[in-house]
Amino acid sequence: MAQGARRTVGQVVLVLVLAVAVAAFLSVAAVRHGFFDLQVYRGALVWWVHDGGEIYDYLKPGTQYGFTYPPFAALVMLPMAYLSWHAAIVLSVAAGVVTSAVLIWWLLDPVSRRAGWTRWFAFAVALCLAAAFEPMRETINFGQVNTLLLFLVAVDLLRLLPGGSRWAGIGIGLATAIKLTPGIFVVYLLVTGRWRAAVTATGVATGATVLAAALFPDASREFWTTALWNTGRVGELAFVSNQSLRGMVARLDPQSPSTVAWLLLVVATLAVWVWRSRAAAGAGDEATGLALTGAVMCLVSPVTWVHHLVWLLPGVLLLVDNGMAAPPGSRRRRALLTVATVGYAFLISRIVWAWEKDFTGVDGFLFSNTYVWISLALLAFLPVRGAASPAPGSAVEPAGVAQLDQPDRGTSAGQWQRIGRPLAVR
Repeated sequence: MAQGARRTVGQVVLVLVLAVAVAAFLSVAAVRHGFFDLQVYRGALVWWVHDGGEIYDYLKPGTQYGFTYPPFAALVMLPMAYLSWHAAIVLSVAAGVVTSAVLIWWLLDPVSRRAGWTRWFAFAVALCLAAAFEPMRETINFGQVNTLLLFLVAVDLLRLLPGGSRWAGIGIGLATAIKLTPGIFVVYLLVTGRWRAAVTATGVATGATVLAAALFPDASREFWTTALWNTGRVGELAFVSNQSLRGMVARLDPQSPSTVAWLLLVVATLAVWVWRSRAAAGAGDEATGLALTGAVMCLVSPVTWVHHLVWLLPGVLLLVDNGMAAPPGSRRRRALLTVATVGYAFLISRIVWAWEKDFTGVDGFLFSNTYVWISLALLAFLPVRGAASPAPGSAVEPAGVAQLDQPDRGTSAGQWQRIGRPLAVR
């Protein structure tokens, strides 16, 4: 058997072994939520379309949970009212898997080509690891829309904006019309001076909202005047799954959480985000802009359940990217890949749930907020990749960062640093 064939067989075997290991891990670690959120979505839509009720009056039987998204989201999800329950599950899982796979390919493929990895093998390994990622598996098991929103934003920041497309902003606008929290990416466009894309995003979000209001005036009136402000439909702020700054503060004093302390933390966090986002945009590093803004969105939102933390996935992948871009054997490469590995290990571990019942004391404060610390670390320390002048034979990736060919193994570290992509934390 030729060497290339043996290598391919070995890679196939490794992927199969990893897939079995991940499946075994999920059989023990993954919680079966029975597509709870999907039941809420579909139940509300069936109630609205077939039973003549108002969508925002619906509560899942035996719970306090109802439809909390804007009316445009109801329009997007409307086909579920006409699907069987099992068909809705298939659609939800397929949408989550496909959107996640495309995002991972966009972020990982440049690393694979630069590092000389077999592209399909690197992609397959990444998909297996993503399946174990707690926010990802929670999103799938709940039947949530997080990966769809992340994909829509990534279309803008990884594909359209770096290419100077006049359509840049459309994905962010649609995501904001479906769920309000991605609206922070409109602010990202504004603070980084991309006015045209910001106007497009605002116009698309406004147009989608107006369209939903024209089609469903009663539902729109109910959402914007009543349902949006009914925080009791969301859940308990101090619940350990709430891995936002608000959740962290609430766990310090669940009976009377300090709003002032929370707001001060939010202001400080936003200041860091503006500074780092402007540095990323100035360097043409839209992928890092996506990761930083996803992290800050999770931090400043009053409620960030664990499944919302799929927005941290780009940051973890970019740690690997930056590590592999550093000189082989360098302290920087070891540090970045170690941080990526440790962060990923925590984000598959369900560590916060060990303090679900009792998050008091120093250990409760430290470990019940583990994912908050990871979000803060990514926001503060994720490297911003400086723009490089393309060398002969180099290519500029869609994310806007010059990706140079991997140097020969004999190239010295100093030469590699000069011809490679410069990396600087800003």
